[in-house]
Amino acid sequence: MRFAVAALAALSAASAAVATTAMTGGDATFYAPGLGSCGHFNTETDFIVAVDIATIQSFPGATANPNANPMCGRQMKVTSADGKSVTVTVADTCPGCAPGSVDLTPTAFQQLAPLSVGRLHGVSWTLL
Repeated sequence: MRFAVAALAALSAASAAVATTAMTGGDATFYAPGLGSCGHFNTETDFIVAVDIATIQSFPGATANPNANPMCGRQMKVTSADGKSVTVTVADTCPGCAPGSVDLTPTAFQQLAPLSVGRLHGVSWTLL
């Protein structure tokens, strides 16, 4: 019985880790970066992404120190509903983003759509 409970707990933990490495159905917006929650300064021309706060804080290995978050520095492929994609680096947290949504630097956003669009619905992302 104890083995079954331990195996179930391990399977649940593994499933949670997998669930946070890819998301679908979110929105993508853009923002003016600066000093990100990962502890690095970024500019609008960098290919940077801010991940929704729920996802980044619940990522396996996350602690109270956002600079040490295991998502920081990871590459992410963000894909729009029409199939365009951009590869970006996780460098910040988006407190106003819904789960699965991301905030991109203007340069990264423009790989998916013109800035005049403002918000893309139905984006997906995968950690690489």
